[in-house]
Amino acid sequence: MHVLSVNLGKPHRSEHTDAAGHLTGIDKRPVEPGAGVVVAAPGPRGTGGSGLAGDTIGDLRHHGGNEQAVYAFAREELDQWEEELGRELSNGMFGENLTTTGFAVDDALIGERWRVGAKGTGPLLEVCSMRIPCRTFAGWLEERGWIKRFMARARSGAYLRVIEPGEVHAGDPVEVVHRPGHEVTVSFLFRSLTTEPALLPRILAAGEALDPLARETALKRTA
Repeated sequence: MHVLSVNLGKPHRSEHTDAAGHLTGIDKRPVEPGAGVVVAAPGPRGTGGSGLAGDTIGDLRHHGGNEQAVYAFAREELDQWEEELGRELSNGMFGENLTTTGFAVDDALIGERWRVGAKGTGPLLEVCSMRIPCRTFAGWLEERGWIKRFMARARSGAYLRVIEPGEVHAGDPVEVVHRPGHEVTVSFLFRSLTTEPALLPRILAAGEALDPLARETALKRTA
């Protein structure tokens, strides 16, 4: 796996968000080739924004913070959506910070750790959650029934927390340095929290690496 592009969003107005000033950063564009972007833990949910320097999070109530510091999406998934939608989807079009290639991001396990950069020079990231599509995303894509279509595929991309800060560049290799022994992949977690709630008790196997909100939902289900 490697990073195909590093994508940052500048604030722009949208009628599809309730964020302050109706601002969103979903329109993410690749940085210039060779440019490095600092990645660090942004702070707690609700106050911390993006983990990437220069990136915009418009709605801090629902996006950003340590559990959503970095959003990764596979170019291979974008290619499949291009074919289905019949339109070009550039890197960053789904609001992802890292467009990756050579790896099925949605098959990553919760708690899996990625070291980015040649010879381990970049940040250490940990897979902790997945993306739930929102109306801002739907408004941005302008595709009929988009939320239902996106949810039906259950290939949402991964949110990662920052364990160790560092700098990322387009072309950086990504090495999986730790892979847990449970069954809870990003896709499995997505299905449990959306279309298959009967799976919820099983996501607790991911332990402390699981996003606290997902853990709370699973514990309520098992109570």
